[in-house]
Amino acid sequence: MFLTENDLNELIAWRRRLHAEPELSGQEAKTAQAVRTRLQAAGADRIIFGLGGHGVLGIYEGCEPGPTIMLRAELDGLPIQETSEFEHRSLAPGKAHLCGHDGHMAILVAVAQGLGRRRPRRGRAALLFQPAEEDGSGAAAVLADAKFGQVQPDFVFALHNLPGLGLGQVSLGEGLVNCASQGMQIKLSGRTSHASNPELGISPGNALAKLLVELPSLGHGKERDEDFSMLTVTHARLGEPAFGIAPGHGELWATLRTPTDEMMERARLEAEGLIRRVAADQGLSSKIAYRDVFNHCTNDVDAVAHLRSALDLEGVRHSAHGLPLRGSEDFGRFGARSKAAMFFLGAGEKHPGLHESNYDFPDELIGIGAGIFMRAIRNLLG
Repeated sequence: MFLTENDLNELIAWRRRLHAEPELSGQEAKTAQAVRTRLQAAGADRIIFGLGGHGVLGIYEGCEPGPTIMLRAELDGLPIQETSEFEHRSLAPGKAHLCGHDGHMAILVAVAQGLGRRRPRRGRAALLFQPAEEDGSGAAAVLADAKFGQVQPDFVFALHNLPGLGLGQVSLGEGLVNCASQGMQIKLSGRTSHASNPELGISPGNALAKLLVELPSLGHGKERDEDFSMLTVTHARLGEPAFGIAPGHGELWATLRTPTDEMMERARLEAEGLIRRVAADQGLSSKIAYRDVFNHCTNDVDAVAHLRSALDLEGVRHSAHGLPLRGSEDFGRFGARSKAAMFFLGAGEKHPGLHESNYDFPDELIGIGAGIFMRAIRNLLG
């Protein structure tokens, strides 16, 4: 292991400081600066700052020509109130690192320390700390940034911690690993009236109630079925918080989820058709907008082979258990330009789930994840 006990203890303390001060997608200025400081201390040859927003990328050059290997971690937290009692729990009301991005950053900083002590023999290693993963906009913004043209990685690797899988075990496979998803923002408009004369208005209430039941029923199949789809209602609002007004406006948020981008188009059309029929039946107008758009994510065969080799040499148990996952990831966008693969690092079979209000990243995974990444880099770059 290239990290000392002192290294690990310091990285754990740094990870917990990040956990206490989370920032949401697109707002990660302080987190980015903290990462930049660590990369400078770890002797990065070059640091690209402000990449795709608040993204940070550290580069370590080898002495000989060779491929470029990029690792990716995420900067952002979630808009959820943390309920844990850890000393390092979030100090930001309504914001928390409940997906483990603080741990992913600590893993990449650990790799930076190792590369600073011993550069790659050839090629170069690039460490990307990506903004705005949680809303699906970050990877696209990084790829669209002209500064990213300085990198052009041949391989891109990433990890995500995975509660429900044994601590330190890995799930890895070729092909589809994460579903596509899109957030639908549905607005229903009628006409308000006095609460004593609701018959004079047009309320979206009945339509909203019908959609709350019928939209989820559009989903079908199981997550590994070819025709799997899921629709989850995540938010609803009817009218204003007042007793004297019969409502004239309703809003519903829902997430569509399918295995592939092609299937997403069919699911969208089906959901939109239902929404427009229900709205028309009630004399309402409807508007549909999309947010948090994630493409499906696939793992390249060659990239997976390199990760498997690293796992074997590190003595880490691995299989394709549980793949593909229902959850979405914007990491898949990197696969359009490079050979890319993500592996999933077990956080424990009984660990709280991702996005649960009492989730915390297991510190034991910092050394394991960093070891896997470093082994992959050494295998490819020396």
